[in-house]
Amino acid sequence: MKLSIVIPALNEEVTIAVVVRKSFVSIKQMGILGEVIVADNGSTDATCQIAQSLGARVVHVPNQGYGYALQGGFAAANGEFILMADADDSYNFEEIKPFIDKLNEGFDFVMGNRFKGRKHKGAMPFLHRYFGTPALTFLMNLLFNTGVSDVNCGMRAFRREICDRMNFTSNGMEFAAEMVIKSALLRLKTVEIPCNLYPDKRKRSPHLKTWSDGWRHLCFLTSCFINKDRLFSKG
Repeated sequence: MKLSIVIPALNEEVTIAVVVRKSFVSIKQMGILGEVIVADNGSTDATCQIAQSLGARVVHVPNQGYGYALQGGFAAANGEFILMADADDSYNFEEIKPFIDKLNEGFDFVMGNRFKGRKHKGAMPFLHRYFGTPALTFLMNLLFNTGVSDVNCGMRAFRREICDRMNFTSNGMEFAAEMVIKSALLRLKTVEIPCNLYPDKRKRSPHLKTWSDGWRHLCFLTSCFINKDRLFSKG
């Protein structure tokens, strides 16, 4: 198995069919053996049934949280490579080939950069675009020298083997920051590539909460910096 596409999901029946279909299209076009894993975080709608009907493997993750969902999906992955992105169709799964190409070139971790790609109208809220993401990116580079320009991009690809080395602990949205911090501390061979961003296709508010999740990110960064020497402890 070359590639596992992991999609965290919670009540995504409006968009899950689109992202699963696009994922399989990319796998077929690249001519590789791949799988699509929907890491379901307790959906009460038809998300799981739709995903399964289209050939995706649904992994049920009972512990609530973005980080928990992704960790559950990663643990179930059989691929040499893992690509992750959201279920709201804001990232186009038909545009994943450049990520896989970079892994095939020898990189360990490939980050998307939405500021170097095309941000379609309505895709990124004003506060996220001009304040939240730039501020978090600045802080993470200052504290951990991550060397990336868009720490919040949700489309990423990496080698399956690095998961155990990461020793993930975050359960919420700060999981995205943990991954970038630990990739820097582990000195993984990392590269950023342009990534287009599209409007959320769902008919409800996003799971991300601007102020509460932003505060959690700040607290998490502070904690990681203070406890840098113990971040990879199994205890």
